[in-house]
Amino acid sequence: MTLAEHVAAGAARLGVSGLPAPEVGADAAVLARHVLGWNREAYLCRLREPAPAAFANRYAAVLDRRARREPVATIVGQREFRGLVLEVNPTVLTPRPETELLVDETLRLAAGRNGDVRRIVDAGTGSGCLAIALANELPAARIIATDISAAALAVAQRNAVRHGVGERIAWVRTSWLDGVAGAPDVIVANPPYVRDGDLAGLPPEVRGFEPRLALAGGPDGLDSIRTLLRAAAERLSAGGHLVMEAGAGQMAAVRAAAGRHPRLAVTRIRRDLQGIERAVVLQRMPAMGGP
Repeated sequence: MTLAEHVAAGAARLGVSGLPAPEVGADAAVLARHVLGWNREAYLCRLREPAPAAFANRYAAVLDRRARREPVATIVGQREFRGLVLEVNPTVLTPRPETELLVDETLRLAAGRNGDVRRIVDAGTGSGCLAIALANELPAARIIATDISAAALAVAQRNAVRHGVGERIAWVRTSWLDGVAGAPDVIVANPPYVRDGDLAGLPPEVRGFEPRLALAGGPDGLDSIRTLLRAAAERLSAGGHLVMEAGAGQMAAVRAAAGRHPRLAVTRIRRDLQGIERAVVLQRMPAMGGP
C-alpha cells in the first residue's frame, strides 16, 4: 500500500470510531507525519510512494489512541501557539487559538504605553504559552509565571528553554499571585471557567486528557475569575491591566463581578473567531489622591 492509501484507511477507521467527520482526514494525516517523523513538505512529496517498513504497525497504534479520543496534541506531544511549537501533555491545558487574544491585547497595551510594560505576571501559566509568547515579543519586559502545579511548571520551563527565553521568565509555584512581590503592570490569565456541573459534558478529549485543575471553575465557573479580579484590584500598579479569558456566555457575570471592585473598570472585550466574547481587559484606576 502507498502512504496515501494507509492514510485514507486511517481516516476511515477514525470515522467509524465516532470522531467528527471534518476532523478525521486531518487527524489521520498529522498522525502519519508524526509516525514518519516527516515535515509537511516531505509528507506531501512522498504520498504516492509505498509506506516505509514498520509504518503500518506504528500507525495502527496511534490510530487506536485517537479512536479512544485521546487528543492529537497529546499523542504527538506538542501544539502550536502563535507560531511557537510547545510541548503538551495531560498535566497542562492544551493551548487554543482563542487564547492568543490575550497576547494580542497585552501587546496592544504595551504599544499604547510606548513599550513601557515592565512587569507582567502570567497567573496560572500551564504550558507557559502566554509567558513565552510575551517574552518573545516584549523583550524588555520582566515576566513572572506562576502555577500551583509543579508538573505544569516543569513543562512550561522546558518550553521556555526550547524557545530561548527561559532565563527571562521567573517561575513561581503558587496559587495565582500569592507570595509574588511587587505591583505588576499587567496580569494575564486563562483561568478555569467551566462550571463544575458541565465538566461531565465536555468532549472526551478534554475531560479525559486535560487537568481538571485547569478546567473546573466552581459551581458557576467564576471561582478563579473572582480571585483574579480581587488580586487585580489589590495588586496591579495604578493604571495597570488584567487581561483575562472567560467562557462562552460568562461576560455579563464577569462584568458584574468586576463591578464589586470600585477601582476596576472593564475597558475592552474581544470576541473569538466564533463570535464569542472571550477576552476581557480591565484597568485598575488610580485612587483619589494617590496610587
